Amino acid sequence: MPSGPHVDVQITEHAAGAVARLAVSSGKLNILDTAVITEFTAAVQALAGNDALRALVITGAGERAFIGGANIHEMAGLDAASAEAFITRLQKLCASLRDLPVPVIARVNGYALGAGLEVAAACDLRVASSDAVFGMPEVRVGIPSVIEAALLPSLIGWGHTRELLLLGETIDADIALRWGLVERVAVPSELDAAVDQCVHALLAAGPQAIRLQKALIRQWEDLPLRDAIAAGIKSFARAYTTDEPARMMGTFINRKR
Repeated sequence: MPSGPHVDVQITEHAAGAVARLAVSSGKLNILDTAVITEFTAAVQALAGNDALRALVITGAGERAFIGGANIHEMAGLDAASAEAFITRLQKLCASLRDLPVPVIARVNGYALGAGLEVAAACDLRVASSDAVFGMPEVRVGIPSVIEAALLPSLIGWGHTRELLLLGETIDADIALRWGLVERVAVPSELDAAVDQCVHALLAAGPQAIRLQKALIRQWEDLPLRDAIAAGIKSFARAYTTDEPARMMGTFINRKR
């Protein structure tokens, strides 16, 4: 195992397909620097080619942090050109999660600050420990919150987004759940069970249907309502290019009998 900052990827095979788990291991707070961002992005992009993959779980090593932010020591030495390159690399990491064909679950086990919250926002589902802490404190160190912070208004509304980004204050898991920043909260001892519930639900669904649904949700984010509905019609028809609907509906009908 690598001794320095790295990401660890483990793939578990289930009867219904494979589930990957990626853990960021980068010091006590799992801070993202250029090397870790690059390795993280490459790992996610490699998973995209796995046709058996059903889900990806992202977490932080240890119990203290999911991802505590980007490396402030590295950022302090940036100029305008290198700052743009740095934040572009981080955006590509977030985009790789959003572009992964299968759902990504953020297992938030502690601090999710700045870049860590942007990574969590880029995931499809967020399951948090009851002792998790969320925040976007960038303005307190002289920079704006950017890239996937743009996803926050659709998750928590403009008012709460302004509260997080302009005040730079942190919120706890209960507030995050109430705002809609996370979907589920569990006590630390039950966090893995809560994540597993989501994974099992995904494994019970049709693998093609899940991939089509994630792709369609991504389209909905960018399309006007009329076009979003039209895209849904095409996606529905595409589901019938394989035997998955007939097979799974047949199983459901026979079980009812």
